[in-house]
Amino acid sequence: MSMSSWFAVRKELGPRPRFVIGVMSFVLPLLIWSLVSYVPWLWHPKVEIREPGGVGYFKPGMLVDREVFDKEALTAEQQGKTLPLGDPANPIYLPAPHEVAIAFYTAFTTEPKRRSEKWLHESLWDSIQVIFWGFVISSMIGVPLGILAGTYHFMSRLFEPFIEFFRYLPAPAFGALAVAVLGIHHAPKIAIIFIGTFFQQVLVVANTTRKLDPALLEAAQTLGAKRLSLLFRVVIPGISTDLYRDMRILLGWAWTYLIVAELIGSSSGITWFITQQARYKNFDNVFAAIMMIGIIGLTIDLLLAWLGKRIFPWQRQPARN
Repeated sequence: MSMSSWFAVRKELGPRPRFVIGVMSFVLPLLIWSLVSYVPWLWHPKVEIREPGGVGYFKPGMLVDREVFDKEALTAEQQGKTLPLGDPANPIYLPAPHEVAIAFYTAFTTEPKRRSEKWLHESLWDSIQVIFWGFVISSMIGVPLGILAGTYHFMSRLFEPFIEFFRYLPAPAFGALAVAVLGIHHAPKIAIIFIGTFFQQVLVVANTTRKLDPALLEAAQTLGAKRLSLLFRVVIPGISTDLYRDMRILLGWAWTYLIVAELIGSSSGITWFITQQARYKNFDNVFAAIMMIGIIGLTIDLLLAWLGKRIFPWQRQPARN
């Protein structure tokens, strides 16, 4: 396949180009990160002290600004003292890729500094439970309500005006209220996930329901389908594939609210782990934990995509962007 065909409008790529470009989408950011980390002249605003020389407050391994290092080196030279030695380095908050790769293992095997803190795998499990229950509760209410609003104009006018208003209210604004009502454990975090996804969910599902081909409804009514039969035997089966796709997208939205939810009155979850590691300046663990969230989310989405192909084998799945 020629390069020009890669940019053909609305033309699906073949399996091999799709795979190659998909790999490139991960390789390019990693390449930029590696260049910034390993090429000294590209961006290394700090100097890591190797030999303090005649500068009293310099210590081996200490990071100082390049301007400070140059100034102290010039002063030492003028005073006839031993010159300090150092290597170009990045700020502590930007670890190199290999350090983050090592942290993927050590973060799981390093014991927490305090007894009250949890291991990384325990924090991840807490976060997964929050996401699961927040999204399940939201879906149990939001999906039926969205289908009803998309099917019946009465239900649409009854619920959607208020939902349209409420969806603009930021979910974190309800954090203090959630803690006051539900306590300081998982419940307020689940409530924030619910608030962040429920109102969007109703509107998305309602819009998907309205896109059902009217000809199907007319044909079913001509054949004598009544209200409940029309809903359960025509509308819901007719939107099932699009509804499944919507739920995958909405689950991704739920993950985006996780960090905000876990900042509210809690001392558990992956956000707590990230906060604690940043406090100890273990930024390799911070990067590793953030990437773990993305890996878990992407893995779940790929599993759902694989499952969708088997649940709806008649529906041709579009290529992933």
